[in-house]
This record gives sequence, C-alpha cells and structure tokens, in this order.
Amino acid sequence: MSTAAAPIAVPGLRRNMVTICAMTATIMQALDTTIANVALPYMQGSLSASQDQINWVLTSYIVAAAIMTAPVGWIANRFGRKRIFIVCSAGFTIASLLCGVAQDINQMVLFRLLQGVFGAALVPLSQAVMLDSYALHERAKAMSIWGMGVMMGPIMGPSLGAWLTETYSWHWVFFVNLPFGIVTVLGLLVFMDETKQNTELRFDWFGFAALAIGIGSMQVALDRGEQLGWLESNEIIVEIIVAIVGFYYFFAHSLTTAKPFIQFAIFKDRNFVGGCVFMAVMGLVLFSTMALSSPYLQNVIGYPIITAGLLLATRGCGTFFAMMLVGRFMKFIEARTLIIGGLALMSLSLFFMTGWTDQTGVPEIIVVSIAQGFGLGLVFVPLSTVAFLTLPNHLRTDGTAMLTLMRNVASSIGISVVIAQLTEGGRRVYAILSEHINPFNHALQMPDVRGMIDLNSDGGRALADAVVGIQSQIIAFSLDYQMVMIITLCAIPLAIMIGSSKVALRKQSAAPEHAVLE
Repeated sequence: MSTAAAPIAVPGLRRNMVTICAMTATIMQALDTTIANVALPYMQGSLSASQDQINWVLTSYIVAAAIMTAPVGWIANRFGRKRIFIVCSAGFTIASLLCGVAQDINQMVLFRLLQGVFGAALVPLSQAVMLDSYALHERAKAMSIWGMGVMMGPIMGPSLGAWLTETYSWHWVFFVNLPFGIVTVLGLLVFMDETKQNTELRFDWFGFAALAIGIGSMQVALDRGEQLGWLESNEIIVEIIVAIVGFYYFFAHSLTTAKPFIQFAIFKDRNFVGGCVFMAVMGLVLFSTMALSSPYLQNVIGYPIITAGLLLATRGCGTFFAMMLVGRFMKFIEARTLIIGGLALMSLSLFFMTGWTDQTGVPEIIVVSIAQGFGLGLVFVPLSTVAFLTLPNHLRTDGTAMLTLMRNVASSIGISVVIAQLTEGGRRVYAILSEHINPFNHALQMPDVRGMIDLNSDGGRALADAVVGIQSQIIAFSLDYQMVMIITLCAIPLAIMIGSSKVALRKQSAAPEHAVLE
C-alpha cells in the first residue's frame, strides 16, 4: 500500500521554525545518550545506590530506547507524525523533569525508562521531518544541519555534563532538557503540518514482542556482560539464549506473515542497505572511541574531568566544520567518494591514537581529535543523504527508525566489545610485563633505574607495580584503538554498495517531488 509523501515545505519562516524544532528535539535526545555518564558517581551517593544499581540508570534508558525505536514508523503512519512527535517531545521533557527530582534509585530507573520510551522516536522523526521539509537538491544541506545535532550531542554531552555537575549538581544534567523540550513542543504545535493517518494499519503484536524481547535481552547482556564476566555468568548466558530465540521468532514470523511489523521492502533499496551498513560502522566508531578516550585522558594521562571534556569537545569542532562544508562538496563529489575519504581519515586518526602514551601532549590530542571529527562529518552527511535518495517516500519514516536502531545497536555492541577487550587486555599485558620484574632483569640492575626502583624496598616494589600498571593500560588502549581502526578500514571497500549519488539525483529530479512512489 502506498502513501503520498508529505508535501515539501516552502522556504521561509514556517520551514525554518520546523527545522529549529527538529534540531532541538535531536539535540535533546542525543545529549542524553552521554550526558548522564559523568554524573553517575554523584548520583550514586545522593540516591544511596550500589554500583550495580546505579548502572541501571544508563541500562534502563538504552534498553527502553532500543526497543521503542523499531515501531516508530508504524506509530507515525497510523496516528500521524505531528501528533506522535509532540507527544514524544512532551513526554521526554516531563520524564527529564522527573529524573531531576527523583528521590531514590527506584524512581530514577523508572523515570529513565520513560525517557527512553519517549526519546526513541525523537531522532528518527526529526530526520523524517527534515527530509520532507527540504526539496531534493537541498537534502545534503538539510542532513548537514540535522547531523550536527546527532553528532554534536554525544560528543558535547560528557563535557557539558561535567560542567553542570561540577558547577551546580547532577540534577541539572536532566533539567537542561526543559528549555529544549518546551521550544520543541510549542514550535511543533504552531508550525508543523500533520501527515495523513493510515487507519487501516494493524499492529503486529507478535512481531513486536519477539523483536522487543530479542533487542532487550541483547542490550542487557551487552551492558552487564563486562561486569559479570560474560559467559562465566549464568545471567548473561540466559540473556543471550533469550535474545537468540526472540530474533529467531521475529524473522521467522516476519518472513511468513502478510503484514510484518517492519516493512522489509526498505531492504530492497541498495542505497538504503549501504546506509544501514555504514551507519552501524559510524555508531561503533563514534561511541567506542568516546568510551575509550574519556578514561584514557583522565586515568592514563591524568587530566581533570573538565579538561578531558574540553579536549573531547575538539572532535566536535572537526565534525561541525566538516558538516558546514560537506553539503557543498556533494554538488561536485560523489557521496561514496566522500564516505571513503572520511573513513580513511578516521582510520588515520585511529592509527595515531595507537601510539598515544601518558606523555602525549595536548597539541597532538587536539589535532588527532579534530581530524577524526572531520572524518566523521565527511561520512555522516553523505550517508544520511544517500540512504534516502532512492527509497520510496512512504517508507521514509520506517527507514529513519531502522537507521537509528542500527546506530544504537552497533554503538552498544562497540562499547561492550572495546571495554571488555580493555579490561581483559589490561590484565593479560600486566601479567606479561610482571614476569620481567625480577632480580635477574639486567635493566633493573642499572644504577639509575635501581636508584628509583629498588625491588628490595616496599617503596620500590610499589613504584614498579605502578609503572607496570600504567604501561599495561597504555598497551591495552593501543590494542583497542588498533581493533577499531581495522574495522574502519574493512568498511572502506563496502562503499561499492552505494550507487552513484549524481545519477540518482538526476533521476529523482526528473520526477515530480509529490509523486506517489510504489
């Protein structure tokens, strides 16, 4: 069944205000993926929570958002995009207020669940609104604007969260959403047009339940696996089995039913499939490097949290600069060429990061971070544009939801893998290096070294242990950066999946914008 595309908004005040609302919604949700992380130690004491309990502040949000991202397309098509966008924006804002005034850990986890439920729709809906609000030849510019919110949120989140927590209190990492939420809701009420509702749609409850169980179990296993010892824990084994069973029933049901929960027609489009693949790579690289860089700057080099946050923000500067330029680049350069260039630049930056030590200076960190951010920007905008170049308009909301889901799942997998590798690699390298700390090591017998590290004294042994500990961390981080670099390099040849953006643009431009696409 085909549905007419939403009308392209006429340039002017109305479209500008819809753009602002879409951006505030995107920034609000994107910030919350990382802004609460740095405040966890402060929240733990205030809410009288254990380490395991306080981690559910992050887990509950991630799991709820992952589960509720999948049905966004169906809900928007059934009830109207404007209505759902307003409800989710208002719900997210209210849930943020409730998180800020939570009195105990049970309330906090409940309100974070609500945040995840309402926040899941904000990014895919904002992207769909931006795509509908701009004509085809302006899509690159629209995705540049939208991408700034998606990419800047996670990058700026830690530094903003650190500043708010240090200057005021942890409550403000949630209260900061209130002005964004109020602007979004009021703006959408006044300026956004409603899309046509398809009242004949019926919800595939079995498909949704199977997918929700699969995604939810996988997310919990990924989030708790590192602290519980992965397959050494019965809980993780059970969660993995439940996830496999859930995904099996979802695919078996979806491929045999007449009206599946997710419209698999979106995967018939070559460009969209390529977009999903590279969006997964983007989610993995963006969030896994963030998960590594923050503890590296604080624990290995020893920067205070505010300084570390400012250094991390330089990557956002590179992304911001790239997104301002890439819309113009796409008029002359193929999207896949820009994506290859961005992936190559990201790989080069990761190569330099493998050589970081506790003596790495600020100038090198800034240059490498800006280069990596520039590479992310070169990939993200062409990717977000080309994924929808040839996708039928009536599948657009389903497509944006799937892209968001792919990015979220890949980021969770990436974070879990790099942290697990970091922990295990650190232990393994520490054991190897410790074997060489003995009286028979000639290097330790040198007068200069022995003057500082005397293994016959408690102080000398403690210093030797500290040196081995910091060196094992440096090597473990280097191995992690190397792994992410290899994954990024392996993604470069996959750019052949993406068709010519210039050819697609010419074909689309020849057809009227309002055409109903089958």
